[in-house]
Amino acid sequence: MTENNDQNKSPYQKGKNGNSMLKPPKFNAYWVYGLIAVAFIALNLLNIGQKPQETSWQKVKNDMIRNSDVERIVVIRNLLAVNVYLKQESLDKYPALFESSFDSPSKAGPHYTFPIGSIEQFADQLESAQEGVSELNRIEPEYTTQENYFGDFIGWILPFALIIGIWFYVFRRMSKGAGGGSGGGNIFNVGKSKAKVFDKESNISINFKDVAGLAEAKQEVEEIVEFLKHPQRYTKLGGKIPKGALLVGPPGTGKTLLAKAVAGEANVPFFSMSGSDFVEMFVGVGASRVRDLFKQAKEKSPCIVFIDEIDAIGRARGKNPNMGSNDERENTLNQLLTEMDGFDTNSGVIILAATNRADILDRALMRAGRFDRQIHVELPDLNERREIFGVHLRPLKLDPNLDKEFLAKQTPGFSGADIANVCNESALIAARKKKEIIEKQDFLDAIDRIIGGLEKKNKIISLQEKKTIAYHEAGHATISWILEHAHPLVKVTIVPRGKALGAAWYLPEERSITTKEQMLDEMCSALGGRAAEEIIFAKISTGAQNDLEKVTKQAMAMVSIFGMSEKVGNVSYYDSSGQSDYGFSKPYSEKTAELIDSEIKILIEKSYKRAKQVLLDNMSKHKKLAELLLEREVIFSEDLEAIFGKRKFGEPQGLGEKKIIPIPESKSTTNDSENQTV
Repeated sequence: MTENNDQNKSPYQKGKNGNSMLKPPKFNAYWVYGLIAVAFIALNLLNIGQKPQETSWQKVKNDMIRNSDVERIVVIRNLLAVNVYLKQESLDKYPALFESSFDSPSKAGPHYTFPIGSIEQFADQLESAQEGVSELNRIEPEYTTQENYFGDFIGWILPFALIIGIWFYVFRRMSKGAGGGSGGGNIFNVGKSKAKVFDKESNISINFKDVAGLAEAKQEVEEIVEFLKHPQRYTKLGGKIPKGALLVGPPGTGKTLLAKAVAGEANVPFFSMSGSDFVEMFVGVGASRVRDLFKQAKEKSPCIVFIDEIDAIGRARGKNPNMGSNDERENTLNQLLTEMDGFDTNSGVIILAATNRADILDRALMRAGRFDRQIHVELPDLNERREIFGVHLRPLKLDPNLDKEFLAKQTPGFSGADIANVCNESALIAARKKKEIIEKQDFLDAIDRIIGGLEKKNKIISLQEKKTIAYHEAGHATISWILEHAHPLVKVTIVPRGKALGAAWYLPEERSITTKEQMLDEMCSALGGRAAEEIIFAKISTGAQNDLEKVTKQAMAMVSIFGMSEKVGNVSYYDSSGQSDYGFSKPYSEKTAELIDSEIKILIEKSYKRAKQVLLDNMSKHKKLAELLLEREVIFSEDLEAIFGKRKFGEPQGLGEKKIIPIPESKSTTNDSENQTV
């Protein structure tokens, strides 16, 4: 895609013989005005042309007046200068006058000029220089005033021109910021749409082949393109073409990429803009831009209009934080609702929109007839991740033995954007190590860095802190290996990364639903670090802060959302519509709140006691694992298998080969030890 854009923007074009030549710049009428102004100013300021030669009064008096070569003397009052006219028969005596053909004076004169101090003083000097000269040969000075019309004009108009120029520049810049690209750059077009139009000449290189995974979503979007390409296939049976489709999913899953593929595949105009482009500081601008957008779309129908991040203007009305105020977003939404399915019809215009906050959108926007379809773009599964890796690995120089299946298994829960980041980060790591190809280890390092952060080898950790961290992480690893539903362990490290002093990497099972037993096992595993500290050192630390936060949220969800508490019952206080986001009251009474709190505490306490019992039953193996972790700083599932034996409930799939990480000379420290889950 980058190469195509560069070709489109290249300043070169091919001639008839195939050779590259520079494109001629486009003609602009302002260039002519500019050249004329520059030439006019240059001619006047530089005073190019025939002009008298500079001289002095002494030379005029001693050489010209004494030899009777002067015909006239003209005194210019306002310039305090004197022009000297020579007799025509005396011009041959002064050959230096006409040596230069560029700025020599005319033969008619004036031939010389010189400045004077005052007119009275010059009159006395001229009178004394002509003493004894007869009346017939005496030269009487002439007095005149020379007007400089150009200088006066420039002096009068220049200040106004500067003020108008500065005002026009500032006004143009402000109107461009307010009016957008299609508005022509002035304040009168502030209400014009800022949508970018892509058509057949745009040469968009992305198509559906570049979109890996997302099979169901891609099928839905491909059908929209077919609606526009072959509408009669669907309308001949009496059906109506859908008016809109909403792409919903977490960030980075490929919603905008799907829209780009539609723009590349469809042979119809494609309008693209963001939801925030409608929002403006001026009242009514958003609604005006919506009207202009649909006006342009109707003129070019059939076409597709894509609005990215539509939640910027599509938030449910009456539920905004700025209560009681006139909300410009509501006016924009009202106009959008009217344009999408109002009194006027929009035949041939299909609306595509994308958001990751579908729960806060207005119900009127989500109804059939506006957005007829909701296309869910979820996080990719194992097979889809393998396809996504296949797309992003194309431009990389890889080890021939690298397995995409292995990489897909190592990245559960990763979005398409995360996978692209892994591929790019692995290339940077390999280049940093001065490798010629990217190997498996580089990808593993990239995954570790993205999940846990950069290794911090400069901070100093005391021996007691290091021992506490080792037993804490060994507690997590021990319980996760023994319990049936806990996530299989991949790697444990006490090398600090990011904000974590230690971390454990797990490979969670990809499942659609989770049982109560699975959630309890996960809670027990998360509390293994705190339980290990209490058992081994008879005291606890702040290292379990992240674990406690995770466990508390999970227990709260079990009781108040999933109905997994016998005393609270099969009730859920979760509001999926988002209507209670800005409410001040809880959906349950104070008595129920106390019951929920007590049930959450009971769940956590039971999981904690269970974690302590598991560690006590496996005390020797737990200590052996912690000592090995202190020695190596990084251990893998193979090391746990050597200590605990094979896992009874199935082996984790897709585990990497054991990698040897040298023990750093110094370690870093932070406040908390986090339990990281891949």
